[in-house]
Amino acid sequence: MSKKTNFEEVPLEKLRWRCDPKDLKLTTTDDVEPCDWIIGQDRAIKAIKLGLDIESVGYNIFVTGFVGTGRLTTIKHLLERLEKKGKRPDDKCYVNNFKNPDMPRILSLPAGQGKMLKKDMENLILSLKNNIPAVFESENYQERRKELVKESEDGQKAILQEFDDQVKKEGFALVQIKMGPFVKPDVQPLVEGKPTSLSKLEKQVRAGKFPEEQFRTLEAKYSALGKLMEDVFKEGKEIVKEFEKALQALDQEIVLPIIKETVKEIKARYENEKVQEYLQEAEESLINNLDRFRRKKEEQPALPIPGIPLGKGEDEFLEYQVNVIVDNSEIKTAPIIIETTPSYRNLFGTVERASDRLGAWKTDFTKIKAGSLLQANGGYLVLNALDALIEPGVWQGLKRTLRHRRIEIQAFDPFYFLGTSALKPEPIDLDVKVVMIGDNFLYHLLFYRDEDFKKIFKVKADFDSVMPKEDENIHQYACFMKKICDDDKLLPFDKSGVAGVVEFGVRTAGKQKKLSTRFTMIADLVREASYWASNAKSKQVRREHVEKAIEEWIERVSLPEDKIQEMIEDGTIMIDSEGEVLGQINGLSVYSLGEYSFGKPTRITARTSMGRAGVINIEREADLSGRTHNKGVLILAGYLRGKYAQDKPLTMSASLAFEQSYSGVEGDSASSTEVYAILSSLSGLPLRQDIAVTGSINQKGEIQPIGGVNEKIEGFYQVCKAKGITGTQGVIIPHQNVDGLMLKTEVVEAVKEGKFHIYPVKTIDQGIEILAGVKAGERKEDGIFEEGSVNFLVDRQLKAFSERWKEFGRGEILTER
Repeated sequence: MSKKTNFEEVPLEKLRWRCDPKDLKLTTTDDVEPCDWIIGQDRAIKAIKLGLDIESVGYNIFVTGFVGTGRLTTIKHLLERLEKKGKRPDDKCYVNNFKNPDMPRILSLPAGQGKMLKKDMENLILSLKNNIPAVFESENYQERRKELVKESEDGQKAILQEFDDQVKKEGFALVQIKMGPFVKPDVQPLVEGKPTSLSKLEKQVRAGKFPEEQFRTLEAKYSALGKLMEDVFKEGKEIVKEFEKALQALDQEIVLPIIKETVKEIKARYENEKVQEYLQEAEESLINNLDRFRRKKEEQPALPIPGIPLGKGEDEFLEYQVNVIVDNSEIKTAPIIIETTPSYRNLFGTVERASDRLGAWKTDFTKIKAGSLLQANGGYLVLNALDALIEPGVWQGLKRTLRHRRIEIQAFDPFYFLGTSALKPEPIDLDVKVVMIGDNFLYHLLFYRDEDFKKIFKVKADFDSVMPKEDENIHQYACFMKKICDDDKLLPFDKSGVAGVVEFGVRTAGKQKKLSTRFTMIADLVREASYWASNAKSKQVRREHVEKAIEEWIERVSLPEDKIQEMIEDGTIMIDSEGEVLGQINGLSVYSLGEYSFGKPTRITARTSMGRAGVINIEREADLSGRTHNKGVLILAGYLRGKYAQDKPLTMSASLAFEQSYSGVEGDSASSTEVYAILSSLSGLPLRQDIAVTGSINQKGEIQPIGGVNEKIEGFYQVCKAKGITGTQGVIIPHQNVDGLMLKTEVVEAVKEGKFHIYPVKTIDQGIEILAGVKAGERKEDGIFEEGSVNFLVDRQLKAFSERWKEFGRGEILTER
């Protein structure tokens, strides 16, 4: 059996795309303008513009994409352009509802007039507090008041004098009787010139000291005088009421013109119907509460309670204040609010409460506070989807607000039993465009699990993580680097430095024809490369500084990789990099640490025997296999049946294992590797251990592309380098992944010198020929594979299994190889 040794390798020019500095139309980044536009997101920009331009209900925008693709930057850039066309929204003010104080009223005024109305009402009260007391103290008012008082007093004196005369005429006297802390007027008969109570006379009658007939006469007169006294007092009260009415009429006659004239001046400044109505109610309230302006003497403060500080006294004219909750006097166009902490209070506003010195909770319309939704009314609100979803009450409140396009400000009280507010502020109509930033998982979770979501977020803007590697986009990379250098005051990049950053963008994209749009990573690389250039006392950032920055970044995050490499080198993790072994192969795995990924080889083994179990996935049996890996194993079983079991039953049991793997296996990139191990076990042909393999398969035996190809190749190269380069080592990769190669310079040089090899394959047959060194073999017209080929040996063994299975009946005796 002759060994096959000549196999096609990946061309050197395909191993890494090089950005030639000569092709760049610049000397340094100082030669280009700084980027102030969006790069590589045309699809997302169109979607966002659509959502921003359509004003119908529900056309809010949900932005998806990887972190670092410029989602927030793009939104801010587009909104800043659109806001120049936007109209300045109105001010929003809450005022007292004089008819129902528990339901404060909302006033909507042109921008700037809210603050003006607040000042006008403050000046109104201040003016009245100064002018009305002065009027009350004027000589004219005091004279007229004295006249009314004198008239009232004279009237009361006259009826009292008349009553007193009647009392004396009847032989009685008007006396004051003390009843506890009170004094009560009464009449008593005069006996021997002295007022004597009837009760005392009654005792004298019983004792025979006073005539009974005379007592009865006095008793009758007392009753008549008592009724007369009640009538007198009623008449006196009527005189007092008339006095109060006259005094009130005098107050209004004197003060009413002041109030009306002052309020009229304020009314003339505002055309808003609701403002006019509010001012009219305020005027009526002031007229009906003139007594407040008489209080010139300050009340004595209450004695402090130990441990409780004295609070500020209540404003006596609080109900005439104006609470400007949204002041747009300083803005020129539609507002843009980016809410970084979308709690219920921050988003929807609240009604604050304050405790008085006795611990009682109190609130009023001046404690209503607006949230960012109301601040953004007439404009745009940007917030993070995950932040909004995890905040209690926010998502339900946001849906309700966007559906009905109105907001009701209420305090969010999860512990409402500790203190609630009776205020129910008037709802406010809302015209705001919400832009929510999240990822695809959250978008689809909400889309399928929340019926309201698709009604209120009708526009999805998906940010791509890559863009075409065109000359224009490469130039825009340089412009972006210029912007970062200007913003952070970094050193300029020369041609080679720009080329190094562009190559990093291509590697991050995973395709030689693509550039990464994850500009957060690019910006970090620019900053760190400038740092290392400064350390090297260089005036410009060159390629070596970019490479130094990448190396240092990897050094910071690659501790797990180094630990695994150490275990491979000392034999704790068993990996062979030379020789041949039956049913054993080196697969390639990628370990993802979130910010960093690296590749390492994994030993995969297969053991086959006669049986009916088929392919046994040991990882699955041990609950260490993911769904995708399970699918890959089922596919390779389908491939084996399709290729070798058309003329006989597949009476084979084959166990597959990832040796020394204890944390789980996911992905199907090892499915071709597992097939090679099974074919080796069945054919009796050992596989090369100096070749590592990656690639998934379909049921037709075609090799399919995988992810992380660069990391996998570099991982096996590092193992071979540590164990000793032999010149025959290499990897087998899917041919589709050739376009994604962006290998490190060290690996490229090793391939160039013939020390390392990269073989692209399209089918299982091509791969097994490289690994076994024997021709795979085609099926001839008689249905038998070419003699001596891999497929011939596999098919012969499977036929032997089938015949022996028939011979042993149920197959109780199994032969394992």
